[in-house]
Amino acid sequence: MKVKVNEQYNFEVEVAENALKVNGAELQIDSRDLSASQKHIIYQHKSYNVEVVEREEDGKTVTVKVNGRLYQVGIEDQYDELLKKLGLDNSSANKVLEIKAPMPGLVLNVIVEEGQEVNKGDSLLVLEAMKMENIIKSPTAGILKKILVRKGDKVEKNEILLQFA
Repeated sequence: MKVKVNEQYNFEVEVAENALKVNGAELQIDSRDLSASQKHIIYQHKSYNVEVVEREEDGKTVTVKVNGRLYQVGIEDQYDELLKKLGLDNSSANKVLEIKAPMPGLVLNVIVEEGQEVNKGDSLLVLEAMKMENIIKSPTAGILKKILVRKGDKVEKNEILLQFA
């Protein structure tokens, strides 16, 4: 399985009955359970207190405290790899490709530019509808491929406003 720590360190981990391999190298560790969520581990003559602080519902992301420091650990098994290869993983299934007008209105301001990278929740444009200003925010992170409206344009409900790459 693949393990990612703090969204930056990647490891290939194999767990057998009495062995743990990380990136192909077998680790010699001594561990003792302290409770259901705590372990004491000795590795290379150093002592580590490990506690599972939080576990996401999907079981694929865990927050772990090691000697007082927090780490975000993501786990990807062979089934996740297969889904990704087939294009059925959540990241591609839930990817937003375009933003449509939620109601008819007038574009008061376009805040972003084509080619700009945006994060989920970033303001994209201001749409006036029924004398109210509505800020359209990004539902996802991505790069804006095309902006199909300009300031002053009148739009209809479900008209495509922006497209993501």
